[in-house]
Amino acid sequence: MAQIAAVVSGARAAYNQGKTRSVEFRIHQLKELERMITEKKEAFLLALKKDLHKNEFAVEIFEIAGILNDITEAVNKLPEWTEPEFVSKNMMTLMDTVYIHRESLGVVLIIGAWNYPLALIIQPLVGAIAAGNAVVLKPSEVSGNTAKLLGKLLPQYLDKQLYPVINGGVEETTELLKQQFDHIFFTGSTNIGRIVMEAAAKHLTPVTLELGGKSPCYIDGNCNLEVACRRIAWGRFSNCGQTCIAPDYILCDKSIQDELVKKISTTVVEFYGADPQKSPDYGRIVNQRHFKRLMSLLEGAKVAYGGQNNEEDLYIAPTIVTDVDPNSKIMQEEIFGPLLPIVTVASADEAIGFINKRDKPLALYIFSRDKKLTKKMIAETSSGGVTVNDCMIHYTVDTLPFGGVGKSGFGAYHGKFSFETFTHRRACVLKSLAFEKMNSIRYAPATDAKQKRTLWLMSKRGGCVTM
Repeated sequence: MAQIAAVVSGARAAYNQGKTRSVEFRIHQLKELERMITEKKEAFLLALKKDLHKNEFAVEIFEIAGILNDITEAVNKLPEWTEPEFVSKNMMTLMDTVYIHRESLGVVLIIGAWNYPLALIIQPLVGAIAAGNAVVLKPSEVSGNTAKLLGKLLPQYLDKQLYPVINGGVEETTELLKQQFDHIFFTGSTNIGRIVMEAAAKHLTPVTLELGGKSPCYIDGNCNLEVACRRIAWGRFSNCGQTCIAPDYILCDKSIQDELVKKISTTVVEFYGADPQKSPDYGRIVNQRHFKRLMSLLEGAKVAYGGQNNEEDLYIAPTIVTDVDPNSKIMQEEIFGPLLPIVTVASADEAIGFINKRDKPLALYIFSRDKKLTKKMIAETSSGGVTVNDCMIHYTVDTLPFGGVGKSGFGAYHGKFSFETFTHRRACVLKSLAFEKMNSIRYAPATDAKQKRTLWLMSKRGGCVTM
């Protein structure tokens, strides 16, 4: 474990040399990262196929596209992002230069997740490099093939000292968390998030936690149910349901429950055929532990569709569970698999109350033609993000911050938000040594006249300008 301390120390030594201060250096590293993704795509396709049974389409759409888009934006916008941001002034600083200077945090740790083992570690890395940090990367050992590949390839393309990769399991992660970092970015479960935050607190290290939770999907009877069911089936069953922003459960009126089951099951056949186990487009559960956990959630449940499984193949069919008791086991934790419970409610107000009684989710989905109802649900609930009449699409918009709230996490990234996450906004005031007579009114001895004059100068007037 001394090796881990040495790696972190080496990253800090490299950072202290000042190489990352140059915008040109950062852009070069980002272009090298892009080159790695492009040149080694076939190797990544093979690793992700072995880890999660992903085909090329899934890897391109869900893993690679977001990475390349973020790199392109960072390369194009980095000179602009790093420029001083001049702000308005009060009367006391009217003759001075007042601005925000964005500087790197230092040495940061990024801990990736296994469900999208390429995107969920490389996309934060893009922001960290753009912001000028040294970065220690810890891929998830659960997706072992992708983790090993990252450990092999990243040193071939990026600065080895500034961007080292640490592979391993719980023991290595625990040792990493003992080290002092300037920021920790973690994607994973709420339980592990607590451990990360506790370790960070010992060093007063700020954290970004990208967690999850049970993301609800409310379906109003006043919508195109066929379209809604296609989009929900896509969101729920892509990557075999192992997506942090997948719709976790449906809330709807009992009168449309049976129709939803019928339309979703029809869509499953359309997407994956009569036997999804034979479909090249349908994934697998990542390991046996998660397979057993998911099967335990079905104990005592009313399976309306699906339920077929094969432990040896880590296969669980797309499954719909109906008439779900809100207190049942399947409603107590994030499912993270291809199981879709339906909970019936009498109204949108009841759905809002149901959502608000539980932890704030990472995403909220609303299907309705009623714009007034949609606005009401957005106004009266809280979630990391919202998508109306679709699922997961907000993740793809890099001008929106992606992140949670409450127990679904805090902090955000994607696009410029990734750069901002790994940046310190430093307040700067550059004063002249002139005008001392005017400045002297704030010095002792205090008088009523000085007090009034100083307060007037400190106040913000409509005529103040930025310079």
